[in-house]
Amino acid sequence: MPSTERVAKVVLVDIEGTTTSISFVHDVLFPYAKNNVKKFLEESWESSSEVKQIVRELQQVPQYAEYTATLRVPPKEVDVQVITDFVRYLIDKDLKVTPLKTLQGLIWQQGYETGELMGHVFDDVPGAFEAWREAGLRIAVYSSGSVAAQKLIFRYSIVGDLLTHLSAHFDTHVGHKQESQSYANIAKSLGEDPSHILFLTDIPGEAAAARSAGLQTIILQRPGNTPLTDDQKYSNELIADFSSLHTLQLPE
Repeated sequence: MPSTERVAKVVLVDIEGTTTSISFVHDVLFPYAKNNVKKFLEESWESSSEVKQIVRELQQVPQYAEYTATLRVPPKEVDVQVITDFVRYLIDKDLKVTPLKTLQGLIWQQGYETGELMGHVFDDVPGAFEAWREAGLRIAVYSSGSVAAQKLIFRYSIVGDLLTHLSAHFDTHVGHKQESQSYANIAKSLGEDPSHILFLTDIPGEAAAARSAGLQTIILQRPGNTPLTDDQKYSNELIADFSSLHTLQLPE
């Protein structure tokens, strides 16, 4: 169990498996993106410079050359169907590709705005956010999902708008989540000593990377999360939810 005397200035939270169920991401968000990517591209392909840039970036992903090489008739020009199929391929592989995450965020935005989607958060999240803010802590988010997608989950959450609790957002533009430098970059961006940042995640590799950068870390064991090995349980601080962290304090 975490120490009741734990202090921090910033709580840095992961989303999937930490504030939000893995099943929501994999069983709701990913299928929604797969089912709507073709329609979205058809409607925005010619008119949106942002979408054109995303498509160009997707073409630079190493897997794109491998994917198109397997087509019976490799396209001479990029078309909507090829990009649609490639995006669906990346989603099925759950690859952490930045332009894919950006595109998914745009597709999800339409779903949230029409009410087809509502962001899942665990029951203890709103109370924890409120308690941390009242204690004077900042709350930041670091997820492999794009910053835009992060904001949508919290703005359109099942318990209302939680975005006002959050002061900063980070995605893979600062680096990959299992690389120590990413957390050093976040600490620098926040203007905080790494030791004053508490990172909450469900992934041991992310916790290890954050600790090597000097952050405090705790691993969440939420329902549906990947089971930890005995070594991972032994070498990490574990909690079942945020309830034990309501008493976080600022350093003196």
